[in-house]
Amino acid sequence: MFKASVRNNSYQISVDKEEILIDGKEIELDLAKLGQHKYHIISNHKSYSVELVSLDRAKKLVSVKVNNIVYKVALKDKMDELLVKLGMEAMLEAKTEDLKAPMPGLILEIAVEKGQAVAKGDKLLILEAMKMENVIKAGGEGIVADVKVNVSDSVENGQILITFE
Repeated sequence: MFKASVRNNSYQISVDKEEILIDGKEIELDLAKLGQHKYHIISNHKSYSVELVSLDRAKKLVSVKVNNIVYKVALKDKMDELLVKLGMEAMLEAKTEDLKAPMPGLILEIAVEKGQAVAKGDKLLILEAMKMENVIKAGGEGIVADVKVNVSDSVENGQILITFE
């Protein structure tokens, strides 16, 4: 189950193999794929031409063109809703912030340098902790402002390792 927000409206959507529920009501539709990211849908005796315009998985934002009108849809899953209820909305944002050591350990390798652009998922460094090598990856896009550690440095939990612009 997830929540979809379109303009000023929010909908609870549940999809499984046999049914689609929107706000608890079952929706019956006939779906035909016309091409890459293009579909024809018939629902409630109405015809819709639908095209996926863009998809940002990290920010959970989708742009969909329905009958030549583009709608921006923000999606939230159960975890996102829980974070909002707990007052932790800031955790939903995928900003590249300063990289802090997730645990005490030893720096084995540094894969980036000052001024280098990184994308989400790029390897930043390898941290050895409890005899295990942990590849630390970028949480988002950014440019390395400074590398605060060197290979063979011992680091403490929460210590800043890399800063970003």
